[in-house]
Amino acid sequence: MTATTTPHEPLPAAPAPRGRRRRPELAAFLRSRRARVTPADVGMAPGLRRRTPGLRREEVAQLSGVGITWYTWLEQGRPINASRQVLDAVARTLRLDPAEREHLYQLADVAFVPDGQGGPVEIDAEIQGIIDALDPHPAVVYNARYDILATNPAYRDLFAVAGSPVSGVANALWELFVADEESCPLVHREQELPVMVATLRAAYGGHAGEPAWESFVTGLSAASPHFARLWRSGDVIPPGPRVKVFKHRAVTGEIRMTSVSLSVNGMPGCRIVAYTPADTASGERVAALRRRRTP
Repeated sequence: MTATTTPHEPLPAAPAPRGRRRRPELAAFLRSRRARVTPADVGMAPGLRRRTPGLRREEVAQLSGVGITWYTWLEQGRPINASRQVLDAVARTLRLDPAEREHLYQLADVAFVPDGQGGPVEIDAEIQGIIDALDPHPAVVYNARYDILATNPAYRDLFAVAGSPVSGVANALWELFVADEESCPLVHREQELPVMVATLRAAYGGHAGEPAWESFVTGLSAASPHFARLWRSGDVIPPGPRVKVFKHRAVTGEIRMTSVSLSVNGMPGCRIVAYTPADTASGERVAALRRRRTP
């Protein structure tokens, strides 16, 4: 007996594009945020016959400096384009906190620019304490651009840390690409550098157009033709665990380290990368570097 299909059985619907799936979420989010802001919160008289628990649509539009039709369509989830300036104005009117503002950008399919134009964030004492507690294993906090936000002593034993000419902030990619092959700590540059650039490219999609990111890519491309070639390839991969091989002039032999990347809550795009020796000999070489520290 062969299987048959009912003539009137509906076929599975094709998945909706990401932007279309987000529009209903955007509409619901804006309505919920509007409902919690009262006229008194923004210095307006409540007026008569107010049926809306919070602000009316026309009031949000007026306070944000946008047209009522445009804001109505935005809140209805229609496929309209929104600029950063307009979203920022709406976010101020609705009193969105930083996390809500970022969520608004994501739902509107607009690249999010944090306060400070994408500059490095400060690491609090709790995160610094975590990576310090990982010593004698090297550990570092990177953002998505490989800016070095915090390190522990074991990381500094293994790597030199200096600011890049573009931002003045220490950056792992800048260190690796501008170093000559002799001084570069990576043993297999031809394998590792493309992976790091592909990881950077994967993060770049959420930051395209941001001044800090564009100046970083432009500056490093000018300083390193090798980086520029890898960047133009367009390869993308997410961060993940790897075994990396390093060298250090103070010890003889390769230092093989397994790297593990851990996201940091409340710090979008940031991650702790911890290194553990991949074999006994590498562990002994890391210990030898540790013994060189100044008491």
